[in-house]
Amino acid sequence: MKSILIDAGPIIALFNRKDLYYQRIIEFLRGYTGKLITTWPVMTEVGHMLDFSVDAQIAFLEWVGRGGVELFDISVEKLNRIIEITRKYQDIPMDLADASLVVVSEETGIREILTIESDYYIYRTITKEMIRNVLDH
Repeated sequence: MKSILIDAGPIIALFNRKDLYYQRIIEFLRGYTGKLITTWPVMTEVGHMLDFSVDAQIAFLEWVGRGGVELFDISVEKLNRIIEITRKYQDIPMDLADASLVVVSEETGIREILTIESDYYIYRTITKEMIRNVLDH
């Protein structure tokens, strides 16, 4: 089964009908049959950005609990790599959630991401590979 990474933006849009990307994310997910992989830093960012509605936060957590996304566990040994990536892209700037997804890409070999950010065309894995945004096609 195919897997792609998912960033906070699309998840936030999924639980906020007023979000500019809501319909585009719904349409993408209706046609996607693989796994969505994310990290705890992304989950935290989503929870924070959904603070406008407790109902939206609960719906998000229930979706995760039903298997809406798979959480990749980043080991503490990968913190140095997250620091290295964050320093490298500090002028963009890269946040913890973004850096965690680059590390997951390096660990899993997944080179596709569902994101509304434009920064991913710049980010590279340790082997200099790009992580392709699946919304850009």
